[in-house]
Amino acid sequence: MRLSITLTLCLLAAPVVEAETAASSIAARYDDAAQKLIAAALADKHSTARLQYLCDRIGNRLSGSASLERAIEWTAAEMGKAGLSNVQKPRVKVPRWVRGKEWASLFEPIQKPLAMIGLGMSVGTPQEGIVGEVVTVENPIGLSDKVAGKIVLYTAANDERTYRTPGYRQAVTVGPSRAAALGAIAVLVRSGYALQSPRTTGLDPYAEGVRKIPAAAVSVEDALLMQRLVESGTPVCVHLMMEAHQEPDADSHNVMGELRGREKPEEIVVLGGHIDSWDVGQGKRRRQRHDGLVRGRAAHQETGTASAAYDPRVLLGERRERRRRRPRVPCDDRGGSEQSRSGDRNG
Repeated sequence: MRLSITLTLCLLAAPVVEAETAASSIAARYDDAAQKLIAAALADKHSTARLQYLCDRIGNRLSGSASLERAIEWTAAEMGKAGLSNVQKPRVKVPRWVRGKEWASLFEPIQKPLAMIGLGMSVGTPQEGIVGEVVTVENPIGLSDKVAGKIVLYTAANDERTYRTPGYRQAVTVGPSRAAALGAIAVLVRSGYALQSPRTTGLDPYAEGVRKIPAAAVSVEDALLMQRLVESGTPVCVHLMMEAHQEPDADSHNVMGELRGREKPEEIVVLGGHIDSWDVGQGKRRRQRHDGLVRGRAAHQETGTASAAYDPRVLLGERRERRRRRPRVPCDDRGGSEQSRSGDRNG
């Protein structure tokens, strides 16, 4: 089958957002072709080498950070080496969120440090932290005015591979704002793998007109411990401290390049990913220890960035069929994805 389209490859600081129904339809229609592209990318040793360099030599790439800018410069250079033309780095504004120090501890009915990690884009606590009694609910639907003045612990289990269960998604999207609207002072979310490994993710924007309250993930084990104590009728109190805060938006860049087609260059296929990551993982492995806790990872959608965007000719079979396959590939690598998808809006 002849390839007679233009391939646009986008490496983004923020991923493109599509309606779920449209995404499902596209996934079903192109599943076979997608699996072939995935297999080709995974078989290419250059993709793995690029991913290793990105994670091992550059590391985590939080939006607005110097390491993200190093990754962007490296990405542009790799696109040129891979034979892409018209490589560009359009300027964008990205959010600058700073985690700072953070910790949490259980002090009633027992004293125990909690394995926690602040959720991305959360506000922080006062310098002395927040002290409150814990109220457990499975998801935001179960909230009531009984949470006023309390710390809400969302206990919905999540899938250890995708983290896409409805209860967990509600907890990290509308959970903080809905709890705050009822007077809660902070939110904790059961999250991550077992073995004391809470997982970070980015919060949805806080609701307008509602007080912003801190939100953090706690490990499965600690969440279950607090849940058992509360359900037994035992008061549970937690001390939470987070220095998280927002700074002015920072200057950054998307990265774009093309592999131009010969047969129908006016028809375009876009391949893309984002290059930023959260700040608590180093990469490749799904888990990374920091300060004794399993925290996070930097090889997220960046895997797609490395395997697809940097050398799309691998996916197109150009090396095997140079005369038959000549697409054009614009590459767009965007930052600010994890925080707000700002690279999409500004690029």
